[in-house]
Amino acid sequence: MKHTFLRSIVLVSGLVLLGHPVRSADSTPTHETYSDDEVVKQANDFFATGAKDLADVLAKVLKEKGHPVAIIKGEEAGGAIAVGVRYGHGELVFKGAPASTVYWQGPSLGFDIGGNAVKTFILVYDLPNTQALFKRFPGVEGSLYFVGGFGVNYVQRDGIALAPVRFGVGWRQGVAVSYMNFSPKKRYNPF
Repeated sequence: MKHTFLRSIVLVSGLVLLGHPVRSADSTPTHETYSDDEVVKQANDFFATGAKDLADVLAKVLKEKGHPVAIIKGEEAGGAIAVGVRYGHGELVFKGAPASTVYWQGPSLGFDIGGNAVKTFILVYDLPNTQALFKRFPGVEGSLYFVGGFGVNYVQRDGIALAPVRFGVGWRQGVAVSYMNFSPKKRYNPF
């Protein structure tokens, strides 16, 4: 009787485990990272410039954050008078994988004024898969945009960090609290 009861517990436990697979630490998807040289080459190709300012911005990010697992290459536009909005779209590329189209939008609130249209090259850190990108990434942005200027800030959530490097036309200055809300489809509501 004792053995029958024990076999039943083992059988039920096995069925439960089959219905709910247990993930080990090494089953988490991992991606190959981009090297410093690959990041610089892709950024130079994307921005079509070998400007020293771009190299300085990238060197700062790579020194602070290390090698990214993915890159988003895109464009965005935004504007603000204390309250602002930003809309963008681009392609998320993991090394050696096909690109996925992504969109982002978000509000800002603070001492921020102006407008800009920029090319955005986002270095992505610790993103396990494309679906993990589709949420809000809060940040505090202090930026000063002039015609032809590069800017960078960090946004992060749940261990995933993004470093958008922006370059474009327009004028936008100030400090604002904002977030980037990523989605697989275009959205007009910035929230």
